[in-house]
Amino acid sequence: MTTQLTTVDTDLALAAATLVSTVLPSVHPLTVAGAQPGTDEVGTGFPGAVVANLTGHPTGRVGLLVGEELVDALASSPTQGLELAAAVQPAVDGIAQGLGLTADTARQVDPGTLAQHLGGPFTVVPLIGAGSAAAIAVTNDVLEKAADVTEEFSTATSAATANAPVVESTDVTHQPLTPSPQPGIAPRRGIEMLHGVDMELTVELGRTRMAVRDLLALAPGDVLELDRAAGSPADLLVNGRLIARGEVVVVDEDFGLRITQILDSNAG
Repeated sequence: MTTQLTTVDTDLALAAATLVSTVLPSVHPLTVAGAQPGTDEVGTGFPGAVVANLTGHPTGRVGLLVGEELVDALASSPTQGLELAAAVQPAVDGIAQGLGLTADTARQVDPGTLAQHLGGPFTVVPLIGAGSAAAIAVTNDVLEKAADVTEEFSTATSAATANAPVVESTDVTHQPLTPSPQPGIAPRRGIEMLHGVDMELTVELGRTRMAVRDLLALAPGDVLELDRAAGSPADLLVNGRLIARGEVVVVDEDFGLRITQILDSNAG
């Protein structure tokens, strides 16, 4: 599962990886390495992987491999319930943005099967960090289509850039993909690397259960009785997990929640 990379293909893959390096949660800065052809063993040594389809491209897919540091941070998060695919969605969006496309919702897959999920020849760009590592993967049909657009634009503007200095392209190098810390630097793992990750917060006033026939019979003006007494605190949930309770207030004509109780990490 290899294919010859062109300079334009490589540049596009590196541009996508550069965007990812700025948004992927990591304690240490990530450095973009050289692009290389993907293989069936690309996921070896990585504990986490996600894949996403590209909107408007029938076969185009992108993948992201993540190292132990991020996977461990998610597992030890006090909120729990934040899945890998949700945590790295901005990074997946970054891959697509670098290609001039948009990505669908990412889904988590077994790292060992990433090549199968991509479904065709693909290009890999490693992201090297002091205590973590990652890699992006882009199917070559996407790179080729994006390269055609880039070349057409470049041809149309070549007269304006004829006198620009020539920069030799970097040769494609085969970097090791197995995540490993740099010698002499102890990796740090913790919740701090997730500080920039967006999470969905929900305020819940109460719940009830209904038979389907009663649900279908609902009409405007009907009142549903919830399982909570008037004046009781509302629940604050993060990705479906209860973390706090509070009082519902009104702030500038919008509802808000005044936190009155923070629950410990074992609360459910």
